[in-house]
Amino acid sequence: MDTTALRSAYDRLLDVAALPNLAEADDGGWNADQILAHLLSVDATIAAVALGVVAGARPTFDNRLTLDAWNLNRIITEHTGRADLVDHVRRQATTLCDIADHLSVAAASVLVPALLFSNNTLVLDQPVALADLIHGLADDHVPRHAQQLLGLRIAVAGVRKRS
Repeated sequence: MDTTALRSAYDRLLDVAALPNLAEADDGGWNADQILAHLLSVDATIAAVALGVVAGARPTFDNRLTLDAWNLNRIITEHTGRADLVDHVRRQATTLCDIADHLSVAAASVLVPALLFSNNTLVLDQPVALADLIHGLADDHVPRHAQQLLGLRIAVAGVRKRS
Protein backbone atom coordinates (compact mmCIF):
# COMPACT_ATOMS: atom_id res chain seq x y z
CA MET A 1 0.00 0.00 0.00
CA ASP A 2 1.05 3.55 -0.59
CA THR A 3 0.84 5.54 2.65
CA THR A 4 2.03 8.88 1.28
CA ALA A 5 -1.37 10.52 1.78
CA LEU A 6 -1.75 9.08 5.29
CA ARG A 7 1.70 10.26 6.32
CA SER A 8 0.91 13.74 4.96
CA ALA A 9 -2.42 13.82 6.80
CA TYR A 10 -0.65 12.96 10.05
CA ASP A 11 2.07 15.55 9.46
CA ARG A 12 -0.63 18.21 9.13
CA LEU A 13 -2.53 16.97 12.19
CA LEU A 14 0.63 16.83 14.31
CA ASP A 15 1.55 20.39 13.31
CA VAL A 16 -1.89 21.54 14.44
CA ALA A 17 -1.80 19.45 17.64
CA ALA A 18 1.48 21.09 18.64
CA LEU A 19 0.01 24.61 18.41
CA PRO A 20 -0.33 26.50 21.69
CA ASN A 21 -3.64 27.83 22.97
CA LEU A 22 -5.95 24.91 22.18
CA ALA A 23 -9.04 25.50 24.32
CA GLU A 24 -12.01 23.41 25.30
CA ALA A 25 -14.69 22.89 22.67
CA ASP A 26 -17.53 25.42 22.78
CA ASP A 27 -20.08 22.68 22.12
CA GLY A 28 -18.94 20.37 24.93
CA GLY A 29 -17.11 18.17 22.43
CA TRP A 30 -13.70 16.64 22.83
CA ASN A 31 -10.69 18.70 23.88
CA ALA A 32 -7.30 18.29 22.19
CA ASP A 33 -6.14 15.56 24.56
CA GLN A 34 -9.30 13.53 23.95
CA ILE A 35 -8.90 13.89 20.19
CA LEU A 36 -5.30 12.68 20.42
CA ALA A 37 -6.28 9.77 22.69
CA HIS A 38 -9.00 8.81 20.20
CA LEU A 39 -6.46 8.82 17.37
CA LEU A 40 -4.10 6.63 19.40
CA SER A 41 -6.91 4.16 20.03
CA VAL A 42 -8.06 4.10 16.40
CA ASP A 43 -4.52 3.66 15.08
CA ALA A 44 -3.75 0.84 17.49
CA THR A 45 -7.01 -0.88 16.58
CA ILE A 46 -6.40 -0.66 12.84
CA ALA A 47 -2.76 -1.74 13.24
CA ALA A 48 -3.98 -4.76 15.24
CA VAL A 49 -6.52 -5.56 12.52
CA ALA A 50 -3.82 -5.33 9.84
CA LEU A 51 -1.44 -7.56 11.79
CA GLY A 52 -4.31 -9.98 12.44
CA VAL A 53 -5.00 -10.20 8.71
CA VAL A 54 -1.31 -10.88 8.02
CA ALA A 55 -1.33 -13.57 10.73
CA GLY A 56 -4.31 -15.27 9.12
CA ALA A 57 -6.80 -14.32 11.81
CA ARG A 58 -10.31 -13.04 11.12
CA PRO A 59 -10.19 -9.67 12.88
CA THR A 60 -13.02 -7.15 13.04
CA PHE A 61 -12.96 -3.38 13.32
CA ASP A 62 -15.28 -1.88 15.91
CA ASN A 63 -14.60 1.74 16.84
CA ARG A 64 -16.81 1.93 19.94
CA LEU A 65 -13.86 1.50 22.32
CA THR A 66 -12.08 4.38 20.57
CA LEU A 67 -15.02 6.64 21.46
CA ASP A 68 -15.41 5.52 25.07
CA ALA A 69 -14.79 8.34 27.57
CA TRP A 70 -13.28 6.01 30.18
CA ASN A 71 -10.84 4.60 27.63
CA LEU A 72 -9.88 8.05 26.36
CA ASN A 73 -9.23 9.27 29.92
CA ARG A 74 -7.16 6.16 30.62
CA ILE A 75 -5.00 6.89 27.59
CA ILE A 76 -4.62 10.55 28.56
CA THR A 77 -3.55 9.76 32.13
CA GLU A 78 -0.86 7.39 30.83
CA HIS A 79 0.91 10.40 29.30
CA THR A 80 2.77 13.26 30.96
CA GLY A 81 1.00 15.97 28.97
CA ARG A 82 0.04 17.14 25.50
CA ALA A 83 3.57 16.96 24.11
CA ASP A 84 3.82 13.33 25.22
CA LEU A 85 0.45 12.56 23.59
CA VAL A 86 1.53 14.26 20.35
CA ASP A 87 4.79 12.30 20.35
CA HIS A 88 2.92 9.04 20.92
CA VAL A 89 0.50 9.80 18.07
CA ARG A 90 3.53 10.51 15.84
CA ARG A 91 5.20 7.21 16.73
CA GLN A 92 2.00 5.19 16.44
CA ALA A 93 1.06 6.76 13.09
CA THR A 94 4.53 5.83 11.83
CA THR A 95 4.03 2.27 13.05
CA LEU A 96 0.64 2.01 11.36
CA CYS A 97 2.04 3.41 8.11
CA ASP A 98 5.01 1.04 8.25
CA ILE A 99 2.64 -1.91 8.69
CA ALA A 100 0.46 -0.71 5.82
CA ASP A 101 3.50 -0.16 3.57
CA HIS A 102 4.30 -3.85 3.85
CA LEU A 103 0.81 -5.26 3.27
CA SER A 104 0.50 -7.47 0.23
CA VAL A 105 -2.22 -6.74 -2.29
CA ALA A 106 -4.03 -9.85 -1.07
CA ALA A 107 -3.86 -8.77 2.59
CA ALA A 108 -4.97 -5.23 1.76
CA SER A 109 -7.97 -6.68 -0.10
CA VAL A 110 -9.21 -8.81 2.80
CA LEU A 111 -12.72 -7.81 3.82
CA VAL A 112 -12.88 -6.92 7.50
CA PRO A 113 -16.26 -6.84 9.26
CA ALA A 114 -16.56 -3.21 10.38
CA LEU A 115 -18.80 -1.46 12.87
CA LEU A 116 -18.34 2.30 12.86
CA PHE A 117 -20.11 4.91 14.97
CA SER A 118 -19.85 8.70 14.92
CA ASN A 119 -21.68 10.94 17.40
CA ASN A 120 -23.66 7.94 18.67
CA THR A 121 -24.90 7.25 15.14
CA LEU A 122 -24.17 4.03 13.29
CA VAL A 123 -22.25 5.01 10.16
CA LEU A 124 -21.15 1.62 8.87
CA ASP A 125 -22.01 -2.00 9.58
CA GLN A 126 -20.55 -4.09 6.77
CA PRO A 127 -17.29 -5.65 5.63
CA VAL A 128 -14.67 -3.22 4.32
CA ALA A 129 -11.38 -3.96 2.59
CA LEU A 130 -8.45 -3.46 4.96
CA ALA A 131 -6.97 -0.99 2.48
CA ASP A 132 -10.16 1.06 2.61
CA LEU A 133 -10.00 1.22 6.41
CA ILE A 134 -6.49 2.58 6.17
CA HIS A 135 -7.19 4.94 3.27
CA GLY A 136 -10.24 6.22 5.16
CA LEU A 137 -7.89 7.55 7.80
CA ALA A 138 -6.07 9.67 5.20
CA ASP A 139 -9.13 10.67 3.22
CA ASP A 140 -11.43 11.62 6.09
CA HIS A 141 -10.62 10.68 9.67
CA VAL A 142 -7.25 12.35 10.25
CA PRO A 143 -8.06 15.56 8.30
CA ARG A 144 -11.41 15.85 10.11
CA HIS A 145 -9.68 15.67 13.49
CA ALA A 146 -7.01 18.15 12.35
CA GLN A 147 -9.85 20.54 11.49
CA GLN A 148 -11.46 19.82 14.87
CA LEU A 149 -8.17 20.73 16.59
CA LEU A 150 -7.96 23.95 14.57
CA GLY A 151 -11.43 24.81 15.83
CA LEU A 152 -10.03 24.72 19.37
CA ARG A 153 -7.36 27.32 18.60
CA ILE A 154 -7.57 30.59 20.53
CA ALA A 155 -6.12 33.78 19.10
CA VAL A 156 -3.60 35.67 21.19
CA ALA A 157 -6.23 38.28 22.03
CA GLY A 158 -8.43 35.54 23.50
CA VAL A 159 -10.92 35.35 20.65
CA ARG A 160 -11.34 31.91 19.11
CA LYS A 161 -10.18 31.62 15.53
CA ARG A 162 -12.74 29.96 13.29
CA SER A 163 -11.43 27.74 10.57
